[in-house]
Amino acid sequence: MSENLKEWIKDIVIAVVIAVVVLQFIMPTVVCEHSMEESFHEHDYLFVSKMAYKLGGDPKYGDVIVFQSDIPNGNSGKNKLLIKRVIGVPGDKIYIDGQTVYLNGKALDEPYTKDGYTATYMDEVTVPENALFVMGDNRQNSADSRDVVNVGFVEMERVKGKVFLRLFPIKDFGGVYKNIDRDINK
Repeated sequence: MSENLKEWIKDIVIAVVIAVVVLQFIMPTVVCEHSMEESFHEHDYLFVSKMAYKLGGDPKYGDVIVFQSDIPNGNSGKNKLLIKRVIGVPGDKIYIDGQTVYLNGKALDEPYTKDGYTATYMDEVTVPENALFVMGDNRQNSADSRDVVNVGFVEMERVKGKVFLRLFPIKDFGGVYKNIDRDINK
């Protein structure tokens, strides 16, 4: 075997090993629908940290997560992965008055929502242990925790990870948590 061929094989093996290791920690994801507009658009390419909550971190208000739903994904035989924003964590109380979302009795300032309001009425619910209440940023076009039949509360074991980076489109490359006030206890 020639020296050049050995070097090529070595380089390919190293690249495969690195790719396998990286994919244990990061899940590339493409946005396929419109429920997270204006924050994310169809065909945005995102990186999701699979380890964000497995290494001791807990989800927080404002985190954008990807999770396995019970909604069928066409003819694939698998259920859809959904991308939504965390609105409530275990013990939080949430209600919606047809305009504004309230978390633990305080109106949320949600500059990331597409239309600036939530046209839903929802009686107060308490997020159960080991679950999250999630909503899309495009509130008028989102299957999320308000839909108790198809989504409801999201159990932590269904969470695939936390979105941390947008790769594409290039003009929007970078972190995804700009201008989000996570201190809801002010």
